[in-house]
Amino acid sequence: MNVIITGASRGIGFELAQQFLNAGHTVFCLTRNLKPLEKIAHSNLKSISTDLSSQASMDAAVNQIKGEMKHIDCIIHNAGALVNKPYEEIAYSELEKVYKVNVFAPYYLTQQLLPVLGKETKSHIVNISSIGGFQGSVKFPGLSAYSSSKAGIVGLTECLAEELKDKNISVNCLAIGAVQTEMLAEAFPGYQAPLTPKQMAEYIFEFASKGHVFYNGKILPVSSSTP
Repeated sequence: MNVIITGASRGIGFELAQQFLNAGHTVFCLTRNLKPLEKIAHSNLKSISTDLSSQASMDAAVNQIKGEMKHIDCIIHNAGALVNKPYEEIAYSELEKVYKVNVFAPYYLTQQLLPVLGKETKSHIVNISSIGGFQGSVKFPGLSAYSSSKAGIVGLTECLAEELKDKNISVNCLAIGAVQTEMLAEAFPGYQAPLTPKQMAEYIFEFASKGHVFYNGKILPVSSSTP
């Protein structure tokens, strides 16, 4: 498989990259900070410095991928941006950054990569949302920008699943709960999550590899705990 993972420099994305590499797949990691990926010595690792809030940066990454691969089997939109502030204190620039990374980037990257997706061999797009963006879940003060953006990726998943099904592309979304990552610490300082990034990465790896056989356009909550 040829796989793209965004936000692979830490947490779940970093663990996911290793899972796919260890299984013998080729992995394109799109992330701003490439230094952590230097710890992974693997010939199938393709690290691309990418700012997901910049169209020009994403265009450069897409051109590199298209130049190296004729088909992408899976894209995991894992990258996320978060601001933890009361609603009335969130600046427009902060809101814009959260939405650019969490919604605009998955929308635009998938669109630009369509020439190397689907066709004769099915491709699977996996959007990583949050249980905070899942309709009817508990919401928390300070996370209005993050949770609403994650609700946006839920809606986008359903739209793209319908629009891309005739192109042999499945689109699904995992709304994950509490995992002990740096981002969780930003959102809930002092909280100890029941799951590690490695544990969640193992689940996402299996789902990304096989989930498109069973699902399309589905929003699946993956949460053993909500802070």
